[in-house]
Amino acid sequence: MKHVDLYTDGACSGNPGPGGYGAILIFKGIEKELSGGFPETTNNRMEIYAVIVGLEQLKEPCEVTVYSDSAYTVNAFLQGWLAGWKRNGWKKGDGKAVANVDLWQRLLALTEKHDVSFVKVKGHADNAYNNRCDLLATTAIKRLSSSEGT
Repeated sequence: MKHVDLYTDGACSGNPGPGGYGAILIFKGIEKELSGGFPETTNNRMEIYAVIVGLEQLKEPCEVTVYSDSAYTVNAFLQGWLAGWKRNGWKKGDGKAVANVDLWQRLLALTEKHDVSFVKVKGHADNAYNNRCDLLATTAIKRLSSSEGT
């Protein structure tokens, strides 16, 4: 299997509010940047969506290491939250519905296609790729804001 590194970040101006995502795929030293946004969303949705967009770019099953500063996204996998939510009919331990089920289901399907591992990185720190993803996400928000005025 080919190995791909995927760095991701999401951002929101207000929560909810305009949001953006950034992702960088790296394969054999070649980098592909992805970004976009939505006029009304949440930070958590953008964090998850960034991973989905990156994984959806892959044309064949790959071994993927996802680097994210989102504890919400990373811990859903590393701490088994996602498996528990699915097992419980997309309900949390307190019986309340899990937020962002549509995105979790898309992401789960992608993790079944690819061999995905998650790594939590410190946000806004010394990880150049995470910082670049943050810039991609915040720039996408600025593009949304500037297009609303035209």
